[in-house]
Amino acid sequence: MTREPTNARRVKIALVQMICTESKQANVAQALGRIAEAAAHGAELVCLQELFHGLYPCQSEDHARFAEAEPIPGPTSDALAHAAARHGVVVVGSLFERRAPGVYHNTAGVWDADGTLCGLYRKMHIPDDPLYYEKFYFTPGDLGFRSFATRIGRIGVCVCWDQWFPEAARLTALRGAEILFYPTAIGWLPEEKETWGPSQHAAWETMMRSHAIANGVFVAAPNRVGSEGQLQFWGASFVADPYGDVLARAPHDSEAILVVECDLNVIDTARTHWPFLRDRRIDAYGDLTRRYIDA
Repeated sequence: MTREPTNARRVKIALVQMICTESKQANVAQALGRIAEAAAHGAELVCLQELFHGLYPCQSEDHARFAEAEPIPGPTSDALAHAAARHGVVVVGSLFERRAPGVYHNTAGVWDADGTLCGLYRKMHIPDDPLYYEKFYFTPGDLGFRSFATRIGRIGVCVCWDQWFPEAARLTALRGAEILFYPTAIGWLPEEKETWGPSQHAAWETMMRSHAIANGVFVAAPNRVGSEGQLQFWGASFVADPYGDVLARAPHDSEAILVVECDLNVIDTARTHWPFLRDRRIDAYGDLTRRYIDA
């Protein structure tokens, strides 16, 4: 199998894995500093972890936490736009969006390298698990699965729980995304880590590597790190190529900036050798719109 295309189209992307504190101002300042640092190391796109501007808010159902949300545009999104323009990089940032009274979303924004807002993605799949009570806070997204034209190429963004759904990756890839980003906040319960930790992490990474293979795209997932409340976020942010190979992976237990070069022409090479998109039987998939197919 030929793995190296003849005409490289190389871009450098960066994933920011950081520890958050109770201070929104400090978290945003730290993120802006990481964007600057990544740009200084040659990054052309910087993606931040899920809800980077604060502690993960969904470990309990607390009405007071709605005060952390902001409209878009708003102070934090404006700061990301200014950082994109100042450093000449594309920025992907996940925000707690206040859309209207009583309507809040877990929203990722994409700002082009001149600071222009390319668009928003509102998290479609909303979990409701112990310490992940997101249905209390977030209205399911209504913008669909999207891709965004940026200076480095066309990218797609899904958010955390979306990463477990092959339909989300497929539809984003079918809209032209070349790199699929998953801002994430996932971790271990300390009492489960010794027994289940390795398999939980392996399942998480394997799922996204499978999206890279099945769709012939690059996949990049920046995750939180550090302990917050009862959760120990496992870090391990990574980038995988269209063959599912992990190009770089951050540690489990410390902050990191991954700067990874991706040759976007590998996508065509992978898709012509493994022509999964060509061979899809789109005439036979109608039942995918059903919740379950009873016998």
